[in-house]
Amino acid sequence: MSVLNLKDITKKYGELAAVDGISLDMERGKVLSLLGPSGCGKTTTLRIIAGFTSPDTGTVEIAGKDVGHLRPYERNVGLLFQDYALFPHMTVAENVAYGMRHRGTPTSEITTRVLRMLSLVQLTGMEARRPHQLSGGQQQRVALARALAIDPQILLLDEPLSALDAKLRLELRLELKEILRSVGATTIVVTHDQEEALTLGDEVVVMNAGKIAQRGTPTQIYEAPADKFVAEFVGRSNWFHASKRSQSTDGLTSYVADDGLEIRTRASRPDSEGGVDLCVRPEDIELVDGTAPESAPSPEHNVLAGVVLDVAPLGADVHVVIELPGKSRLLAIRKNVGRGSEILPGQSVRALFSASDVLVFQR
Repeated sequence: MSVLNLKDITKKYGELAAVDGISLDMERGKVLSLLGPSGCGKTTTLRIIAGFTSPDTGTVEIAGKDVGHLRPYERNVGLLFQDYALFPHMTVAENVAYGMRHRGTPTSEITTRVLRMLSLVQLTGMEARRPHQLSGGQQQRVALARALAIDPQILLLDEPLSALDAKLRLELRLELKEILRSVGATTIVVTHDQEEALTLGDEVVVMNAGKIAQRGTPTQIYEAPADKFVAEFVGRSNWFHASKRSQSTDGLTSYVADDGLEIRTRASRPDSEGGVDLCVRPEDIELVDGTAPESAPSPEHNVLAGVVLDVAPLGADVHVVIELPGKSRLLAIRKNVGRGSEILPGQSVRALFSASDVLVFQR
């Protein structure tokens, strides 16, 4: 049985539909990431599940029970807010115990569970400290321990790592994933950070304008986006506006981009008089020296000649911007393998990518 069922949920503010008729279900023990830009409806959806906001239409069921009439504290839901919302006058132990005390949990059980939760989030020995004596990462762990201490049927995390610096956010992202997996918590994570969503979620729901644009595994969302919005929002992309030229018997379709470049793809789309948008992921592009002898190209591969405009080493990856004929630009991402593989601005290169890696979307 599903732990959570949202059925035809709608919430409007004036004429604006923050949530527009969405339905969603979740299995026990899974982590679901709600991903989307600001204003897409993901936080409103979370607040409806928690009981802070009432939907205009639709029902919210937790463990098969309609909870629409229940107040937030009457729902067995754990919450971790963006700003952690710790009580500054309470100790770490008192903060973790707060929810249990208000639910009438026996004192002996509270003490045992507080110690167990603090051990889980690696804060053993910090029971007597107050929030101002903790780092941002430690405060986040306390808030997580408090949310888990009530043994919630659903754990709701609203931008849980956004208040942390980039390095700490990466470290705690991995820790958070391990903790959620170890306790088997049914969890919804709201985030606008695509890496966070793809890392934490067993499944990802991409929202746009109050609707669900796509739901799937992180791999499905990235490699097979349902539409242009999902492809643009998740990951980096190169785009070509094009019209169809021909289709061969071996499944390859040729398109001519607005700048005259010919691009072949195996993706299947109905004919469109208005043309199509072609998408190529930067990491699917291989760069070779443009001055090297060129062998006969395979029909399966696209080859675009250009000149390197910029090279940006970013740790393990190198981002290379290439100017193509017609002044269009292409981003390629290659692994930083050290000396002997440098690409320099002004260098002639050929960009190679498979027809199977070209995504096609109707305009």
